[in-house]
Amino acid sequence: MTKKERYDFVIHYFEEHMPDAETELVYDNPYQLLVAVILSAQCTDKRVNMTTPFIFEKYPDIRALSKAAFNELFPLIKSISYPNNKTKHLIGMAQKVVTDFNGKIPMTVPELITLPGVGRKTANVITSVIDQQPNMAVDTHVFRVSKRLGLVPQKLTTPLAVEKELVKNLKPELIHKAHHWLILHGRYVCLARNPKCWECGLQQVCIYFQNLLNKK
Repeated sequence: MTKKERYDFVIHYFEEHMPDAETELVYDNPYQLLVAVILSAQCTDKRVNMTTPFIFEKYPDIRALSKAAFNELFPLIKSISYPNNKTKHLIGMAQKVVTDFNGKIPMTVPELITLPGVGRKTANVITSVIDQQPNMAVDTHVFRVSKRLGLVPQKLTTPLAVEKELVKNLKPELIHKAHHWLILHGRYVCLARNPKCWECGLQQVCIYFQNLLNKK
């Protein structure tokens, strides 16, 4: 099977079975999504969605958050992983957006990564979800699933390398969708420890599954 055939199969499968894939984070605007994505690092979307309503009630916009005191914000996110750092990041992020971007969330990756708590993955999420830019955020799910399916070479060892390979082989208009396809597939089917291979419709192209069969 050629690389193009593999990609075509995977894309056709997801377009048929997951046509409306989108983030599971709950948000109403770019400010809320940015806060949610920062909080979601090494934390479940479910936990973040339980937490953000209290944050947005107290800090309804970026300017309100920029004036937050650490000891007022921290109690709202103490159930999230790494609450100390994330409290500092959220306040610092909001202050920088206000001072450097006139209170408007920037919408380019180079600008976003200048904000505290925002790395390349977060910047790619924001720009692809809000603006449907052809940016591929590579989290642990995307990294695992893309390698298991054979969409990227096994030898690639960094998220950036995987991101570049996926972007190179996907049509620009599909990249923002493919990000969600791979994440959701990894979250609910292609699990890290006990993947549900026998329920998966991608067995035909999956290198991981073929290796399982060969071991039997």
